[in-house]
Amino acid sequence: MRRVVVGVTETPGGMTVLHRAVAEARVRDAELWAVLAWQPPGGELGSRNGRRPSALAEYRAAAVERLRDVLDTAFGTAGPGVTLVGLTAQGTPGAALVGIARGPEDLLVVATGPRTAFRRLVRPSVARHCLAHAACPVLVVPPSPLQTELEAVHRRNFWRRPLDLGELSA
Repeated sequence: MRRVVVGVTETPGGMTVLHRAVAEARVRDAELWAVLAWQPPGGELGSRNGRRPSALAEYRAAAVERLRDVLDTAFGTAGPGVTLVGLTAQGTPGAALVGIARGPEDLLVVATGPRTAFRRLVRPSVARHCLAHAACPVLVVPPSPLQTELEAVHRRNFWRRPLDLGELSA
């Protein structure tokens, strides 16, 4: 069975990617696999420091609940209109997505997200990891124009620059 595997996040950009993945699943007559990657506090080292197994189960349950919330927000009770499989995976987002989307007929859909020099330093790019390591085609979806404008407004507010309403698109 063909699959469209999509990384799920709780951001506006994540919703854009999720809806694009649904469109790709429809076109390809494929199942949609929505994947939310999670890590315990402290990452992989945090899971090895003797945490009790029930703590990891609690983190996993919290990830499942977050995935349900994101999918409910994105599709409501009507659903996406394609076969949907929700999956949580322990690990970094890039590695988890590449590990799941390993079939030659799979399509992996990820977001580019805003990439400033500081963010690249603090948090590696999931899209770059997927492009470098995936065994299947990867579709990288840019942020929606509305999200780009919203981020520009936030930057202006941060630097206390006046907003020129003429610069906003109609």
